[in-house]
Amino acid sequence: MQLLHTARNTAAGKRHGYAAIRSYEAYKAAVPAVSYADIRPDVMRMVAGERDVLWPGRCRRFAQSSGTSDGKSKFIPVTDHSLRLNHYLGARDVVAHYLHLYPESRLFSGKAFILGGSFANELADVPRGVTVGDLSANLIDAMNPMANLLRVPSKRVALMADWNEKLPALIDAAVGQDITNISGVPSWFLTLLRKAIERCGAASVHDIWPNLEVFFHGGISFEPYREQYARITGPARMRYLETYNASEGFFAVQDLREPGSMLLLLDAGVFYEFVPLDQSGESYPDAVPAWEVEQGRTYALLITAPNGLWRYAIGDTVRIESADPLRIRIAGRTRSFINAFGEELMVHNADRGIAEASAATGAQVLNYTAAPVFATEHNRGRHQWLIEWAREPESIPAFAEALDTALQRVNSDYQAKRSGTIFLDPPSVTTAPPGLFDRWLASTGKLGGQRKVPRLSNDRAIIDSMLGFMQ
Repeated sequence: MQLLHTARNTAAGKRHGYAAIRSYEAYKAAVPAVSYADIRPDVMRMVAGERDVLWPGRCRRFAQSSGTSDGKSKFIPVTDHSLRLNHYLGARDVVAHYLHLYPESRLFSGKAFILGGSFANELADVPRGVTVGDLSANLIDAMNPMANLLRVPSKRVALMADWNEKLPALIDAAVGQDITNISGVPSWFLTLLRKAIERCGAASVHDIWPNLEVFFHGGISFEPYREQYARITGPARMRYLETYNASEGFFAVQDLREPGSMLLLLDAGVFYEFVPLDQSGESYPDAVPAWEVEQGRTYALLITAPNGLWRYAIGDTVRIESADPLRIRIAGRTRSFINAFGEELMVHNADRGIAEASAATGAQVLNYTAAPVFATEHNRGRHQWLIEWAREPESIPAFAEALDTALQRVNSDYQAKRSGTIFLDPPSVTTAPPGLFDRWLASTGKLGGQRKVPRLSNDRAIIDSMLGFMQ
């Protein structure tokens, strides 16, 4: 009701009659669920400088993000309200939960090493006074200057656009500092930490930063990287806390010592709705609010937030791990899955399978993506996995077999389709040359600390493009 009242005189508020809405049921009936494609025209009006479109006033910051169905970037409004009520409040909550779990922490005895993006973007004519770039770049740029006393690198280095120059500059900025905590995307930070270890001739990151105690991570699943981090850190000295921090908002934080679920932030300016998966994409789905979710069920997530996103489908699916308190696990993307043969393979299944296959074969996976190989007259369908290794297994077929076994164990639909190899052949694994994922992302103009190749695709557009890029 606070969000509706604040935005009642905006174009969106007048269009849908926010002033007259008095209940959740009325809101659900009056306002359609939308994707980014639906609101793109309104957002571009905001980028051009128009006031009172989706949120009161003029928005001067936009977070560029990939992953839309039409292949273009998204430009998510970052309003003053969303910074204050959501993004920065979420960051404070992360620290608060960590200190609650580990009251003996010496977090503030040193500095935070934060890996951010830049203001590089694909818009040709950005109006004066408007900034467009990665969410992290916007957060760093808008941060209270006093916070810079507690973090590295400097704003100049943090916002550098060229990653070939930025990576060594980040290491230069951090080596010699007393780093107690790091924050970023696991895949990108792994590359940076390995380069720092190589630069310093160290055995582990603790030889460089003796007081490093925690990695606040998000953006992608940590499971495929857990073993690799264990190899470059002291497992007894290093802790990990997962966050759910997207361009659209800061939504959840791990509040227990054991990984696996995150506490949904219900007091951070965002109203959540949960859509049954079979109604995902509908304009008026039979969504339920937070107080009606069912434990163990997976939903597509809708948000209403102080950045002007109204009943907005962020493209993520979440599994309800606990209804009270409301804890979730990110299950995957509504568009990032494989269901070409009725197997309903989700990203959390794939991450678990990759982690178990890696442990079984001694492999280390740096990046992966998978897609169906469709059946022909003479062959059954299968899944093809394109994998870039940090350490290649001795036997690729053995890894593929271990992956297949793990996926059957964690996904009953996949297991049924693989039963007796009647409907679905075993998966195949293709080795990607070193750096392929980064080079392919760079070729699309989407290389950066918050950009990533989708883990799973229900068609072959991405994997075929990458295979072609290899050749």
